[in-house]
Amino acid sequence: MQEITYKKIHSSFKLNGIHITRDEMFYVAYCFIKEGKPFEQHIGTFLLDWFDEKPYIELTTSGSTGVPKVVRIDKQAMLDSALATGDFFGLEPGDTMLHCLPTNYVAGKMMWVRSFILGLEMKFVEPNSNPLDKIDETFDFCAMIPLQAKNSLKKLKQKRIKKLIIGGVKIHKALEDELVKLPIDIYETYGMTETITHIAAKKIGSVAFTTLPNVTVSSDNRECLVIKAKKISKNEIVTNDIVKLISDTQFIWEGRFDNVINSGGIKLIPEQIEDKLSTRIPRRYFVIGKDDVVLGEKAVLYIEGEPFDIEESVFNVLNKFEIPKEVVFIPKFKETATGKIMRKESV
Repeated sequence: MQEITYKKIHSSFKLNGIHITRDEMFYVAYCFIKEGKPFEQHIGTFLLDWFDEKPYIELTTSGSTGVPKVVRIDKQAMLDSALATGDFFGLEPGDTMLHCLPTNYVAGKMMWVRSFILGLEMKFVEPNSNPLDKIDETFDFCAMIPLQAKNSLKKLKQKRIKKLIIGGVKIHKALEDELVKLPIDIYETYGMTETITHIAAKKIGSVAFTTLPNVTVSSDNRECLVIKAKKISKNEIVTNDIVKLISDTQFIWEGRFDNVINSGGIKLIPEQIEDKLSTRIPRRYFVIGKDDVVLGEKAVLYIEGEPFDIEESVFNVLNKFEIPKEVVFIPKFKETATGKIMRKESV
């Protein structure tokens, strides 16, 4: 049995169909940095970082809920995360994987680590909004963000991917309704940079997330998720994600604590309102609280693009407290580098 260490590459690992050793990866990295496209230069930089003598990698958080910050992650923890993913999703040496995420962010980095550690046969393509557009092969495993999955529905119906994980941002119900019809295994994942991508996943159509091996969860007095994963972090990770706890390995995600709107004493969770409206508004939108003399805060619906008339029936899926008191149109939302909408900065 091979010794599992971040300093080695699994003997079954292949890159675009070719067996490549650890020493050969240095040459690949230098070629990417010197001659590659910008996305390949990011790959080259990561490869040199992964195989250097330092026991850690420095990662930058997305900045979707605040100022981006640099965090230091142990390579051993990244290895353990890769093993947990392989165990949870049943990945085996020799399985094929399509990599279509940017490597300058943790999700893209971890796809490389999973390939090295689990012995996967990787093919990578330039990250874009429709990664399966020119793909005719079939792959055992792939990770995407929701926008990529939405644009890949036609190819996914053709079973180009056998097992797909989707993360980065929450999957809206309208997309979930399309994905659940597909004849492949699809999972929504939960995680963040501090947890080295996902620590939990749920099958599309399911309600509750289940944690990966060696991860347990609890909640604090705000009803926010607290993560205990000794192989990833020595300390408990306290999040701002409001959850309904089912057990120490299962939870239902409800929204962000820092987005909660206190409207006349009624606590509204914007993400729940947005989910209910997901099949009724044909553009990007979000709900956020705005100061109000009478209510303290009121729910305001912001929609991207040119104004259009909205019929009152659109809001029939909401209870009387959830109905936005104001609708505002914004030409273009502000986003993080990974495409997440920056709510407060957009208004």
